[in-house]
Amino acid sequence: MARLVLKFGGTSVGDTERIKNVARKVKQEVDAGHQVAVVVSAMSGVTNQLVEYCRSIAKIYDAREYDAVVASGEQVTSGLLAIALQELGVPARSWQGWQIPIITDDVHAKARIERIDTTEIVRRMEESGEVAVCAGFQGVSLRNRISTLGRGGSDTSAVALAAALKADRCDIYTDVDGVYTTDPRIVTKARKIPRITYEEMLEMASLGAKVLQTRSVEMAMKHRVRVQVLSTFEPAPGSDYPGTLVVDEDEIVEQELVSGIAYSRDEAKITLVGVADHPGVAARIFGPLTDAAINVDMIVQNVSEDGKTTDMTFTVGKTDLDRAVQVLEKAKEELNFRKLSSDANVVKVSVIGVGMRSHAGVAQRMFKALADRGINIQVISTSEIKVSVLIAEDYTELALRALHTAYGLDKA
Repeated sequence: MARLVLKFGGTSVGDTERIKNVARKVKQEVDAGHQVAVVVSAMSGVTNQLVEYCRSIAKIYDAREYDAVVASGEQVTSGLLAIALQELGVPARSWQGWQIPIITDDVHAKARIERIDTTEIVRRMEESGEVAVCAGFQGVSLRNRISTLGRGGSDTSAVALAAALKADRCDIYTDVDGVYTTDPRIVTKARKIPRITYEEMLEMASLGAKVLQTRSVEMAMKHRVRVQVLSTFEPAPGSDYPGTLVVDEDEIVEQELVSGIAYSRDEAKITLVGVADHPGVAARIFGPLTDAAINVDMIVQNVSEDGKTTDMTFTVGKTDLDRAVQVLEKAKEELNFRKLSSDANVVKVSVIGVGMRSHAGVAQRMFKALADRGINIQVISTSEIKVSVLIAEDYTELALRALHTAYGLDKA
């Protein structure tokens, strides 16, 4: 017998028929003798509609009331799934974040979990085998107000609950059947990864892969929660692990040089030309951006031949581009740059793999594969297990296919 947390996303519970299908999947685990807690998202499209209700009433609204509105979507789903399970003869009850309780900080709309008290859920699991159907994405603040964890927060709810319950595994059911080496919609030869490390999954999530929310992977890595990503709609009969397991590096016997290739279209490039080159110039440039809550990612600095001026190139989120340009133009006199140019038609492509730690030449292979296709690299950024480059957005598909082949990731 194992203790499992099963999480079902919005598409998995998109209507009442799909909720009934989820109930049948949960019953299979209960019938196998497992103790089960379920975390559910709002039905597909519901959260967007609730957000729009808030925006249609006020452009600037109280975040505490916003949370009270948008948290209602998960409340509906958890109640419906509990009813569906009861209809199948499975003892079940719904739990809202405040009932468990999941205690969060007071930063509404993007709260962070402080602690979870699972005493009552565990008692019911052990005494009567009751399934806890928990509303994801929500908790209760230190000031006793409903709080939400930010978009995609149900993944974080599930992993946090799994950690608190000391669950054997956290299964994330979604509309894809696992984590792939790259986007299979673009690269038809992409293949499913049976096992991937926390570090690799964290890089892939933060660099554009949409399978898991970044915060949920961070939490899984911190608490060593084994996470499985699998499809609600495509069961794999006879397979113990039909999806992708996200696990500790020690559980992977043979590590790939590169496990996957991610890309992000949410990038924009800014270049400041002719900035005076002396100590403190970077702090003066990025200080105003930090004050405006604009996150800067890739950074490259080139010093001119005379050593008196420098060109500074960096990336920001595409949605922040106009605001970033406005902030920098306003500070032009203080920053003393000659010209500012920006480009939103760029994409960040990254190769990721823990095998990079012990192998040389990974970056060189990437650069050669792109050069052979005539793709110019604009910015380069590296870490211990990833190499990222910024290229023109028009070359996204060509770059992904070329790199996928170059690193031997194409399926047979």
